Amino acid sequence: MRTVLSVLGRRLASRWWVIGVPYAWLLFFFLVPFLIVIKISLSGVAIAIPPYVPTIDLAQGWASIRDAISQFSFDNYVWLTEGWASIRDAISQFSFDNYVWLTEDDLYWKSYLSSVIIAGVSTIITLAIGYPLAYGMARAKPEWRPTLVMLVILPFWTSFLIRVYAWIGILKNEGLLNQLLLWLGVINEPLIILNTNWAVYIGIVYSYLPFMVLPLYATLEKLDLSLLEAAEDLGCPPWKAFWKITLPLSLPGVLAGCFLVFIPAVGEFVIPDILGGSDTLMIGKTLWVEFFRNRDWPVSSAVAVILLLILVIPIVLFQNQQQKMQERDK
Repeated sequence: MRTVLSVLGRRLASRWWVIGVPYAWLLFFFLVPFLIVIKISLSGVAIAIPPYVPTIDLAQGWASIRDAISQFSFDNYVWLTEGWASIRDAISQFSFDNYVWLTEDDLYWKSYLSSVIIAGVSTIITLAIGYPLAYGMARAKPEWRPTLVMLVILPFWTSFLIRVYAWIGILKNEGLLNQLLLWLGVINEPLIILNTNWAVYIGIVYSYLPFMVLPLYATLEKLDLSLLEAAEDLGCPPWKAFWKITLPLSLPGVLAGCFLVFIPAVGEFVIPDILGGSDTLMIGKTLWVEFFRNRDWPVSSAVAVILLLILVIPIVLFQNQQQKMQERDK
């Protein structure tokens, strides 16, 4: 009996570790910082350190509570109310003025809209380039596949910032791209690509292409080729077999790749700041300006909260829809 209980205890402990560690990670490194950002977004800007008010002095509040508890006297419960009162007074000063300001100034909603459009178009272009690349990798000889995967992830061995800066030398008026097009006779004068939205598209597609290729390759590489052989035996043309078999079975990889590209591209800051122009509006760039140049932490925190909601809510709704479809299929 003791052996059975010990085995069950070890299984429960291992299951707790497997489930508890990821949730603890999310709690301390996502939920707690997000709550801090929400608190700042409900505050007002101030010339102080930190540059916002109100600030909740949790240490003072909990100190009063600990002092009261340590005395074990009902008379000292007055200190409990005073400790919580200091926290309530700070919370009562919070306001939604920063969120109202985001709706009144068209800079912010234009930045959100522009970010979604740029990220969406970049994701479509990345998918159009990445799918044939991943398909070719999955159909290559088995001994060549590790080398091809290594070539896809090879850019990650170099700093992201250096790779983005390298595109300046390629896209500027005297850069390699214009020099090549002039030498081939395709153009008569240099094209203005740098400091435009075109440069931002190029930078995002180049930087996030591996995030599209790798999940697509993982899905296509596991595809059962006997299904394609059966379709061919039944007289199905190759292009029709692709649309009827390969593409539907690769949709999980397509969705994973699109999420991996679209989500970070919406909040991208480095690429539009280095390759884009002054008229390039993206919410990551606007957030950086509010936080570091204007020192307006409350507004920038409100921008970050809205951005997170824009990204998280559609993903949660999509996952719930997928779960309902799976349950319905069962």
